[in-house]
Amino acid sequence: MQTIRTAPEAPDRAQLAADPHRPRYHFLPPANWLNDPNGMIDWDGTLHLFYQYNPNGPFHGTIHWGHASSTDLVHWRDHLVALTPTPGGPDAEGCWSGCAVNNNGTPTFVYTGVNPQTVCLAVSTDDLESWQKYPGNPVIAAPPPAIAAYSGHDFRDPYVWCEDGLWWMVIGARREGVGGLVLLYRSPNLTQWEFVRVLLAGNEQASPYFYEGAMWECPNLLDFGERRALIISVQDAQWRLQHAAYFTGRYDKGVFAPETGGVLVYGHAFYAPQATRLGDGRILLFGWLRETRPAAAAQAAGWSGCMSLPLIVTLQTDGKLRLTPAPELEALRQQCWSLSDLPLTPHSEHRLEITGAALEIEIEFEADQVDDYGLAVCCAPDGAEQTRIVIKPEQGELWVEHVGADPALALPMERAPLTLTPEQPVRLRIFVDSSVLEIFVDDGPCLITRIYPQRADSQGVRLFAAGAPVDVAHLSAWRLASIW
Repeated sequence: MQTIRTAPEAPDRAQLAADPHRPRYHFLPPANWLNDPNGMIDWDGTLHLFYQYNPNGPFHGTIHWGHASSTDLVHWRDHLVALTPTPGGPDAEGCWSGCAVNNNGTPTFVYTGVNPQTVCLAVSTDDLESWQKYPGNPVIAAPPPAIAAYSGHDFRDPYVWCEDGLWWMVIGARREGVGGLVLLYRSPNLTQWEFVRVLLAGNEQASPYFYEGAMWECPNLLDFGERRALIISVQDAQWRLQHAAYFTGRYDKGVFAPETGGVLVYGHAFYAPQATRLGDGRILLFGWLRETRPAAAAQAAGWSGCMSLPLIVTLQTDGKLRLTPAPELEALRQQCWSLSDLPLTPHSEHRLEITGAALEIEIEFEADQVDDYGLAVCCAPDGAEQTRIVIKPEQGELWVEHVGADPALALPMERAPLTLTPEQPVRLRIFVDSSVLEIFVDDGPCLITRIYPQRADSQGVRLFAAGAPVDVAHLSAWRLASIW
């Protein structure tokens, strides 16, 4: 076994703490680049989160695996880098995404080595603090020849579980000119793998539930008993990251029959989620929140990327997946502001007393409306800069609009579908964290985006109604403490 050498030591978190765009209660490394969550595993009651990390700067390159752990899903402890590329080895150009499993008491990584893209192993013998690479790496050197002929170099992101006495793996690939693939493998011991079949194939030109793109990355297969969910991350033919999406359906003896599907999270920021089952049975998921500002801005800031909130995944009776913030986040709540039964007249605004760059807001609107309404966050006192969360009854959508944002940021207008039923209130749960905005619709979609307020005083919250009156049945808001 080869013991992994350590990467350059990360700077102290305090060096970047004053950055107004740096999140306070979303996990991110002390500095530099972060992308996909990897190797999530609940080990003796502690959640270990590994992640794609570049210790050399806030840009993608020389990918290592960073490491953090938490005993409460909220507060985090930084550890030494877990995986480092080995010169001349199968991961010489990077240790890309993968997972962690408990192999009869031995923590084991199954990850992507590049380049070419292969499957490699590493194990730990001291409670996940140091790792040794398997000397027989790679354990899968390439996809089957028939698939390699049309998948090019794309073969990555293994996700592994144990079932019926065997190890099973799903891994992302593509059929060039057609669409993404998820391949299924099995093994008796994690080192000898047999290709079983193409578990699911996509079609870029015919997508019944969402745009399926050209390549499927970071597959996860989640077990909900009689149903399973296959989560994928969609890349187009120009290697542009699109969205995380899912299929749900029946799975039996290595055969998956999807019955429905959808976009997992709306918005341009969220990508490459990974899920794991906690010791209490809940399925926990994190996703990478990428920067939507220019790369030069991230370079100047000294950091790029953060994790989403810790999210609990459940399967609804209609086959849709639902994401809800982990209830452990409520420990961050500080003083509460609340109101009830507030009428908003047409073309009016109501300014809340609460302000801040780290907020949680729960709001319930009476939904019998025909015109736009909603709330704005990160508002400057004069309203010249604000981020508006707009419920659009006529379109049946939720929009996020950036008012007064720096044009150089080119922030996209975000939207998500919204099912509005007469006499059924609209409930939103909203998290603002410096440059992160996460919105969860009760029994509906979630939308996650990045915002970059330019003014230090853009910290207000306002309610608004357009051309028709709106009733706010209830609102509660909290400032949230830092997790550091």
